[in-house]
Order: sequence, then C-alpha cells, then structure tokens
Amino acid sequence: MALKNKYLVDLLETVKKRNQGEPEFIQAVTEVFMSLEPVAEKRPDLVEAGVFERIVEPERQIIFRVPWVDDNGVTQVNRGFRIEFNSAIGPYKGGLRLHPSVYLGIIKFLGFEQIFKNSLTTLPMGGGKGGSDFDPKGKSDGEVMRFCQSFMTELCKHIGPDTDVPAGDIGTGAREIGYMFGQYKRIRNEFTGVLTGKGLTFGGSLARTEATGYGVCYFTDELLKANGKSFKDKTVVISGSGNVAIYATQKATELGAKVVALSDSNGYIYDENGIDLALVKQLKEVERKRIKEYVNVHPEAKYTEGCSGIWTIPCDIALPCATQNELDAEGAKALAANGCFAVIEGANMPSTPEAIDVYFEKGMLYGPAKAANAGGVAVSGLEMSQNSERLSWTFEDVDGRLKSIMKEIFKSCDEAAKEYGMEGNYMAGANIAGFLKVAEAMKAQGCV
Repeated sequence: MALKNKYLVDLLETVKKRNQGEPEFIQAVTEVFMSLEPVAEKRPDLVEAGVFERIVEPERQIIFRVPWVDDNGVTQVNRGFRIEFNSAIGPYKGGLRLHPSVYLGIIKFLGFEQIFKNSLTTLPMGGGKGGSDFDPKGKSDGEVMRFCQSFMTELCKHIGPDTDVPAGDIGTGAREIGYMFGQYKRIRNEFTGVLTGKGLTFGGSLARTEATGYGVCYFTDELLKANGKSFKDKTVVISGSGNVAIYATQKATELGAKVVALSDSNGYIYDENGIDLALVKQLKEVERKRIKEYVNVHPEAKYTEGCSGIWTIPCDIALPCATQNELDAEGAKALAANGCFAVIEGANMPSTPEAIDVYFEKGMLYGPAKAANAGGVAVSGLEMSQNSERLSWTFEDVDGRLKSIMKEIFKSCDEAAKEYGMEGNYMAGANIAGFLKVAEAMKAQGCV
C-alpha cells in the first residue's frame, strides 16, 4: 500500500528530509498518514489550519548530558531525552525508556504514537516521551540511583504536574521512578504528582503495574466479541516477559484462554500445558533471571534461543508484548499458516508494516498498539487524578475504570472506521479517532 493523497505525500517527504536517520519515527508517521488520507480529503479545514504539518513536529525536543559515577568511582556519561510532542488536549504524558537502543528517533516515534494513544483514553493528556541510552541491567542499586538522580537533576527543569508528567517504560520500573521522584522532590521542594508509576506509599495507584497487560486483554475481548469470538478455550502466544506480558498472561488465562509461550531478549519458552505464571513472576520480578530458567523447573517445556521463532508456535491469538518491530512479514505468515486469527499489540509498534499487510491480506483481526496498549497510560492518568485529589482508590475501582476506558477505546476505533468507510480496520479507526480529537483542539487554539 502507498499514500495517494498528494498533500500527505509531499508532507511525508518533508518529514523524511527533516528526520533523516530516524526510521522508527518515519515508519510511525507513514502508518498514521495512510489512515488519515480520507480525513485530509473530508476535512479541508484541518489542512488549511496546518494541523497535519504541526502534529508531526514536536513542540519541544530536549537532549541533555547525564553524568554519573559507577561503583568503581569512574565517571560515566549517557544521553538523556525528553520529547514534548503535543499538548493540545492536556499536559505532556508518556514514559521514560532506559535502554541502550534509545536515541532521538526512538523517543520521537514513541512520543508521536503517545499523542493518539492518550487521546483515545478520553483523558486530558497530551503526548510526550523520554529516556536515555543508560542500561539498568547489571547495575547495582547505587549505580541506578546515581544515574536517576543525575537524569532528574536536568529533567526537573522541564516537567511538572500541569506541564509534563513522565512515567515508567522499558527499563524504568518502581525502583527507578522512586529514585527520580526523590530527586525531583529534593530539588523542587514540593510533593506533587509529577511522575506516575510511583510506589503505593507515596502517591502511586493500585492496578498500575497490571494496567497495560490487563488493558490489552480488555481491548482484545471487546474486539473478539464484536467479531463473534472470545478468549474461551483459545491458545495464546505472548512475546515478552515484563509487566505487559505477565499481566496479559494472567488476564487472558482468567478470560478462559491458555497461554503457551513467553520470551525475553535471549529466547522463548513453549509450554504446551500452559505457562506457569507464578514461576515466571518469581523469575522475572523477584530473582531478575532470564526466561530460560523456566525449563529447570518445568523440563517438559522447551526453551529456544532467539526470539523470532515464537511466531511459529500454533495459536489462535498472538499478543506481541516485547518491543518495536519484533514481528515481521515472515512471522505474520507463520502465524496465519498455523491458524492464528487475531494479532493484538501490547508493545509499541511491534509489527512491521509488511507484517500488518499480511494481517489484512489474510483477513486476520488486528488491534494496533496505540489503542490496545493504552491501559498503562490510562491508569497513569487515573493516578494523576488521585494525586490531584489527594485520594487513593481501591484496586477494584481502578480496574473497573480501566475496563470501561478500554471498552470506550474499542468503540471509538470501531465507529471511526465505519464512519470513514473502513469497517473492521481498527488501525485506521484508532488513528482517525485519536487524531480528530487532537486536531479539533489544535484548530480551536489557533496557530500555536
């Protein structure tokens, strides 16, 4: 598939020239533009207002040095980023990724996606993202603390509860958020809801850890129901073994499915009897070990080095929950050949454009990340509300609100796809529904 609308074709060429060497960002913009062709044709007022040109350019890009001292007394230097992409409907909101792969293009792609994801949640949150090429793996608590304190010493100048509210992401869990929050509080001398994903003793929200994984399954459940299907008695393959994958496994199992595979960056496990989730939680959340240790307890399970083979496992539903571009055309074809009828994304942009083409070609149900994995940021938004009210809601209350939000997200995607003549295309529906809310706000606020 290729863009046909000349206005969007020309604008995409400008984006490519301005953002050379950033393939992930260009990929994200291209995917969104493909969905927005009918909008550009139907809404010339948005074209005239320059909304499309503005929405692909971040409002602010912050890059900074992060020096810290390791346990041997040696100074290390990393690079920090915060992309404040769009604040038309609320303060910037988006996670902080700590991973060696982080560079400007990754953060821009994530921040761009966050605009539409946050819009879909129905909550007043703009889009932003940040992080660093620092790798917390293998670092001591002291090293992680010193990095986080140095990182926040600069970042605190740019964020605030009504300006920009970061959260966790890959490599940034409760430990890292705690260190960052402590440094922010120390420097700014204020106790505010400036970060989400905090510990429960200092303003965090119940159900935040589970939110993205649960949300993926709530969205999937709605999508399946709309197409006469359900999780019950289905076989599910899930990539990843972090929070998203773990709690997607838990919720999918509760909804009647059998999850048979999980992975990490080294390889994947296949347990045809169903994943022992308690063991996975012990390995990954407590002992911080690799997924291959699973077979030491369950020798009947199989561990395979490398990650791409996970998509050759026969299943009904696939939930890619690891990282961007992890599922390519070859993996998509293998899924289809083995009877998979639905792919719903838990990670950010885990499917390549070629894989998405296969989903549509084979008539598979496809739930895009910006809609399906919005549960995490939705509960982050609920945490912001609790912080503003100085209240703490019960797990059941937060989970109930999350479920309602994910139902509403699916409804928005479904209705937008139908309105623009693309019924069943939930990728287009998500892009259109997310875009229109932000676009209307940008138009109303003038050229800013």
